[in-house]
Amino acid sequence: MIRRDRYLSQIEPFVGKDVIKVLTGMRRSGKSTLLEAIREELVSAGVPRSSILSMSFESLRWEKAAASCHAFYEEAASFAGEVDGKAYLFFDEVQQVDQWERAVNSLRIDFDCDIYLTGSNSKLLSGELATLLGGRYVTFEVFPFSLRELAQALPDLGHDALFERYRILGGMPFLSSIDYAPESSASYLRDVFNSIVLKDIVQRHGFRNSDQLERILAYFMSEVGTTYSVDNVVNVLRQEKRTISVDSVYNYLQAAEDAMLLTRVKRYDLKGKAVLRGGEKAYLTDVGLREALLGSNESRVELVMENLVFCELRRRGYAVYVGRLGEREIDFVAEKGGKRAYFQVAYLLASEKTLHREFSAFDGIDDNFPKVVVSMDPIDFSRNGIRHCNIVDLLLSEGW
Repeated sequence: MIRRDRYLSQIEPFVGKDVIKVLTGMRRSGKSTLLEAIREELVSAGVPRSSILSMSFESLRWEKAAASCHAFYEEAASFAGEVDGKAYLFFDEVQQVDQWERAVNSLRIDFDCDIYLTGSNSKLLSGELATLLGGRYVTFEVFPFSLRELAQALPDLGHDALFERYRILGGMPFLSSIDYAPESSASYLRDVFNSIVLKDIVQRHGFRNSDQLERILAYFMSEVGTTYSVDNVVNVLRQEKRTISVDSVYNYLQAAEDAMLLTRVKRYDLKGKAVLRGGEKAYLTDVGLREALLGSNESRVELVMENLVFCELRRRGYAVYVGRLGEREIDFVAEKGGKRAYFQVAYLLASEKTLHREFSAFDGIDDNFPKVVVSMDPIDFSRNGIRHCNIVDLLLSEGW
């Protein structure tokens, strides 16, 4: 099991504190394994296993407890009431229980307990739970493996070979256990995609036209990282003799984002210092799903690279926008802790014209925040205070 130290170090300050620790992330991104790692850290620190309750609501073992929030509460309360001292409660895929938030909040109030839970939906803390808890929770978004984590899982591979597998098949943790065998990996990724569509989108939102949903998702997966308008998407589909409304496209997109399959990124006007309406882009949480469904990661390298950089920025805690400066666009404006960095992503800086295009994107930005051009080139093309970085080196670096 790969130690996901970045997440463990983020969670550690909250262990034993009166806040519910919530791990969110796309299905099969490693939340359950991380939950197990937290449990083992507690045991190593001296917590008796008899004080730890683990309930996975994807298991039939807890089918009765998952029947209602009352059954859930009674099961966990029965355990917590017998523990001498603090009880440690772990609930995996808790969104399977209707009104689970009522049970979790009651457990927090009624017992001396430390609660950890996971869910595959970004709306996990919307609505009633946020009101009930009133700030008594902290969230951690769990992503599939980074390239650094994959290097730990496959230590015998050189960095270039490692990146090629990562660029094509992504970072879903299970793939490292089958050595990224192409056919087996693609089959697994298709199953993951189908599971997300069925369980986290269709069943959760009650969509009836799953064929239409999958066609919309295929469109956005194909055009990942390109500016879109929903009106244009509707027109494209109508040309294919598929009737769909603008509202339906919005609903499908929101559902896919709730399931953490993709993220929509807004544009930020660097001159007016405001978030703009329209002209958004969408990026996948894992590029391997794109390869498994469309088989096009090899031919659209530049889009995949951009997606990988976006995910790494999010993984490292940055808020990310698409930058706009007059008629020019900057791939990413990344902000964290009051600081900012700008990123341009290109496949290869193969000519002076390409070099000029990528580096001149930052012209007119007169602050002193870092400006970085990322590409596959092994040669350092840094110039005029703008840093150039090989994408493999960037993804493998511990700190930026």
